[in-house]
Amino acid sequence: MGNVYGYIRVSTKGQKEERQLAAMGELLIPARNLFIDKQSGKDFERPNYQRMLRRLKKGDLLYVKSIDRLGRNYAEILEQWRILTKELGIDVVILDMPLLDTRRGKDLMGTFLSDIVLQVLSFVAENERSNIRQRQAEGIAAAKAKGIKFGRPLRPLPSNFQQIYMKWRSGQMTGTAAASACCLPMSTFLYRAKLYEKSNSV
Repeated sequence: MGNVYGYIRVSTKGQKEERQLAAMGELLIPARNLFIDKQSGKDFERPNYQRMLRRLKKGDLLYVKSIDRLGRNYAEILEQWRILTKELGIDVVILDMPLLDTRRGKDLMGTFLSDIVLQVLSFVAENERSNIRQRQAEGIAAAKAKGIKFGRPLRPLPSNFQQIYMKWRSGQMTGTAAASACCLPMSTFLYRAKLYEKSNSV
């Protein structure tokens, strides 16, 4: 019997992992074998997931609360499942989906059913992620249509901006000198100059 591990993921630092921790606690997984990431599930470049991969050995057992805690990218979930079960030779148990338990059904039919369930659930997880992105985009578009502006409001332009801008545009000053005269970083000066041109071209 190998070691028992648990993997927990929440999407942001503000989200709580108590529900997943409680589920792992019932399995008596040693604290040193619990790996927690507070990061998006869009890919597997997560520090603690990668640390866990380096620890896993053939015969180990990995628990995950649900398939979307493992990840949200359909293709990458399938690839990681292959790495975990085929390359590393460990067993994986998805607690919320008993069919996704590689300790059971080691025969051809069991493996076939597990693969089908995994593909369906991975697709559902990614589809939900796509729906969230679409709803966010639609919400932002609707807000912009109502005139709602996003981001911090721009600071007022320096009182000498127009004078310096005209000298810069006519070639009397370099961009560096113009930005310095306005007490602005070069990138900010160029950005505000572009906005100034746009607002005065209407």
